[in-house]
Amino acid sequence: MITLYINPACPFCQKTLEVAREVGAPLTVKNIHDEGVADELVRIGGKKQMPFMVDDEDEVSMYESEDIMAYLHQKYSQKT
Repeated sequence: MITLYINPACPFCQKTLEVAREVGAPLTVKNIHDEGVADELVRIGGKKQMPFMVDDEDEVSMYESEDIMAYLHQKYSQKT
């Protein structure tokens, strides 16, 4: 399962979310504005930066939209 921490107003987050949906990644989206999500993000990732992705299946986590999108394409595009 992929968890994607986003700020809905962030264009980089929206583009990353769009790619995740395009490739069919199993996705849980966490909005930074929801109660407790910002604290969770900092606890897990170390800083309040979005987008932030966690892939529990492969124990991978990362910031930077371009890196996340490349990862999602690599992992899921071949499965479609």
